[in-house]
Amino acid sequence: MLSFISSLLSRLSGGASAPAAPAFDAVEYKGYRLRPDPYPGKGGFQTAGIIEKEIAGETKQHRFVRAETHPSQDDAANFALVKARQIVDEQGDRIFDGG
Repeated sequence: MLSFISSLLSRLSGGASAPAAPAFDAVEYKGYRLRPDPYPGKGGFQTAGIIEKEIAGETKQHRFVRAETHPSQDDAANFALVKARQIVDEQGDRIFDGG
């Protein structure tokens, strides 16, 4: 009986039974790895992503979140790649400076 109640509470609160969000593959661009990482927000999926680059044997990572939301996770992922390319083109390795 207790396991039934635990299972029910888990489902109601979005626990283990909730479907996992799809992970998007990284795309190579000018020596950087760009990976969309959209997440559900108010009114749709938030544009977000990760930019990585190997520098001197160390993987540097920059996470970004944009204000734009999209009706589908795929739309948000595609737009995240557009924004990631723009960030790389405009800032290059400076994105890893931490400032």
